[in-house]
Amino acid sequence: MAELSKTYDPKTVEPKWYQRWIHQRDFEADAASKKKPFSIVMPPPNITGVLTLGHVLNNSIQDILARRARMQGLEVLWLPGMDHAGIGTQTAVEKWLRKNEGVTRHDLGREKFLQRVLEWQDKHGGIIIQQLKRLGCSCDWSRQRYTFDDNYVCAVEKIFVDLYKKKLIYRGRRMINWDPAAQTALSDEEVINKPQKGSLYYVRYEIVEQPGKFLEVATTRPETIMADTGVAVHSKDKRYADLVGKEVWRPMPRERIPVVADEAIDPEFGTGVLKVTPAHDKVDFEVGQRHKLPVIDVLHPNGKINCPAVPELDGLDRFEARKKAAELLQERGLLSKTEPYENNVGFSDRSDVPIEPRLSEQWFLHYPKTKEALAVVKKHLIRFFPKHWEKVYEQWLANIQDWCISRQVWWGHRIPAWYRKSQTPNSKSQIYVGVEPPSDRENWVQDSDTLDTWFSSWLWAYETMDPKTRKRFYPTSVLVTGPDIIFFWVARMIIAGLEFKPGKTKKVEDNIPFDDVFFTGIIRDKQGRKMSKSLGNSPDPLDLIDKYGADGLRFGLMRIAPSGQDIRFDEKQIEEGRNFATKLWNVARFRQMHGPAQIAPGKLDRFKRSSFGSLSIYAMEVLARLDGTIDAVEKAYRDYEFNTVAQRLYDFIWSDYCDWFVEAAKTDIFSEDESKKKSALAVMDYVLSAIVRLLHPFMPHITEELWSLLGLGKESIQFAPPPVRAGLAVKAELAKKRRLVAAIYETVQAGRNLRSQARIPSNKKERFILVTANAGVLMEKETISRLLNAGQLDIGTHERDIPGTPIAATPLGHILLIVDVDHAGERERLEKEIAKIESELKTVNKKLKNKSFVDRAPRQVVELHRQRQRNFTEQLAKLKQARERLG
Repeated sequence: MAELSKTYDPKTVEPKWYQRWIHQRDFEADAASKKKPFSIVMPPPNITGVLTLGHVLNNSIQDILARRARMQGLEVLWLPGMDHAGIGTQTAVEKWLRKNEGVTRHDLGREKFLQRVLEWQDKHGGIIIQQLKRLGCSCDWSRQRYTFDDNYVCAVEKIFVDLYKKKLIYRGRRMINWDPAAQTALSDEEVINKPQKGSLYYVRYEIVEQPGKFLEVATTRPETIMADTGVAVHSKDKRYADLVGKEVWRPMPRERIPVVADEAIDPEFGTGVLKVTPAHDKVDFEVGQRHKLPVIDVLHPNGKINCPAVPELDGLDRFEARKKAAELLQERGLLSKTEPYENNVGFSDRSDVPIEPRLSEQWFLHYPKTKEALAVVKKHLIRFFPKHWEKVYEQWLANIQDWCISRQVWWGHRIPAWYRKSQTPNSKSQIYVGVEPPSDRENWVQDSDTLDTWFSSWLWAYETMDPKTRKRFYPTSVLVTGPDIIFFWVARMIIAGLEFKPGKTKKVEDNIPFDDVFFTGIIRDKQGRKMSKSLGNSPDPLDLIDKYGADGLRFGLMRIAPSGQDIRFDEKQIEEGRNFATKLWNVARFRQMHGPAQIAPGKLDRFKRSSFGSLSIYAMEVLARLDGTIDAVEKAYRDYEFNTVAQRLYDFIWSDYCDWFVEAAKTDIFSEDESKKKSALAVMDYVLSAIVRLLHPFMPHITEELWSLLGLGKESIQFAPPPVRAGLAVKAELAKKRRLVAAIYETVQAGRNLRSQARIPSNKKERFILVTANAGVLMEKETISRLLNAGQLDIGTHERDIPGTPIAATPLGHILLIVDVDHAGERERLEKEIAKIESELKTVNKKLKNKSFVDRAPRQVVELHRQRQRNFTEQLAKLKQARERLG
């Protein structure tokens, strides 16, 4: 057995074990295995992506689930992969080309540009995969997939063709969201509304039939006035009833446009009059359609004004044009006033620029199986964690709109549709849709658009698997993802599974993509701001791994990640993760210094009292607390409360095991009684074995190292069964002993607090007096003295009259620290303690005076309050006596 080094070095331990796991093919799933399957598909990161704290959180959770499932004896598939990220990758490559070569994709042409993207992908793509390996992710890398794999591309094209034949995919001219930066259409889900401060411009439209009289219109966008083809009022607005059917002069360029009445108009907004610009607003477009108003587009695809009739604005950027239009209106006496105004503006999720509603010919998908997709979540065939996301999911499905699936980018899955060269693209009779091109391909031209990246991703849960793997591992067990893509991805994967039925039977439960969905929180900085490169508040996870180790990063982050809530990141928490690893290493090293294991590795979970000899009361307590920890951890896993698992393990290992049991056990370890020593070491082995197994999913590297060096198991810890309860806590005869241990620990803590308040270093030995009527305490004098680090400990049943001595009430009686102290400071401390106890006693008294509580509460609850009343009364009397002794 190799000796543990004095200090733990993750830089040598972590890569060593990861390479060994890969070499041993420990992460590879066996589709022919008879074990019960457990599977996860990784939300594919972008091909050009790099590791962020969000990736660390998401993939740490997936790894925890995968590693725990292996320990439970399941056959585990954690399938990794990457997404081609159409808009994101193209934008990155275009930016590089402009900066380094001064060319655009249009300068190169489609074929040459795509070749450059492939070169970029080969050079920069997949970096994140290597970074995930540094994190310790136990993915089946032999099954790594990519949304541009040949088989995957064929599947995407086939699905498009099938849906087109079912008339669920169609091409039409509709109002869509346009990204002027990326110059592509977006789906509604890719638009994020942000509050923006701007202005409300009150523009005067002269009434044609009543020269010199004006209709005032409030607008936030005077730069689109040139596209106005009407003005509208609410059909029941009496202020303007006499103007409906008349005409007004559009300010620029000057032209007659009608006044129409429509119920879509909000009479409370502005003046109650709407300028109708059908080409640049979805509501305006619908109003225009109802009243047969013409459509005029005054914007180029890049967001610049396209209106030669108003040369002062033509060619200007839309926001520059807004200011200029206001100036022109002012000069012409047509701008009556301007007011500050804040409203929600739609921004592109991709480019982070304001989108433009635009009338465009695009491909759309009419979603199938929406009712069924809602039903599987309502019936909990698919469970959401946290549960409140069910409501959000339901609201989206209830108000679902057809999905605009075409994108005006070149990098992506090209739409498998062709048009006859001799015909216009809008001629539906001349469209050919198929996986293979038309036989007379030279007479056809393929649609230049590509598919929305999410159109490929919605097949990810099953098209990443070959038939044998799919039969074994689909539906997957759980999906771990962010709530921001609940519509982009989660809902669409559910719909895809129900529509395309990739399961082994046609049953619904065999075709849903996953059983559970866990939504992570968003990581924010200490000020509550979302992590971003622009704010400079997002640390590089690789730097954190270098400083604290992958295990330290994983554990530290998981401790501060409450289920489904936003996470306030603090690097000190990651440092605590590293410190926790050090604490575990040191306590394991202490154990190794005292000889080989007392229990054979194969018998660590076959708990028998005889295996441990005569158990000390401290051993009984730590075994009972271990049982409670195992129960709490199991429940937290069932509820996907990973931070609860982490915190319970932290508390048990650091406090219950290291700080209390190991310190208490030193009495037996260093004693001359060999049987006591062996018993204490056997319990240490038993608990250490449980600890490293419970901790392995969170901190895989250090636990594998300790498992190996301590000889706790013959095989890898990855496949060791989880620890089972010892069952000691339920035995009635142990209850009295456990109460004694709890009282001793509380008394020791009170003594330590006295030392701290007197500002005496913890390593300096001092004299203590413990006044108690508990006869069993005398047998534990040596251990209590050790825990207190007492130079001398006197235990007696009678009060010692030592004026000015710091004293604290404890469940055993009271404890005194014999030391010269600041009398004024000690009085102040006692006053605070008395006030605290008086407050507690007042609360208990109020409860017990409440007849309703006493009559209705369970008997044991009432008795607990009465016992607390007695304890507080006794403690209060002793504290007051101590105050009196100060004089």
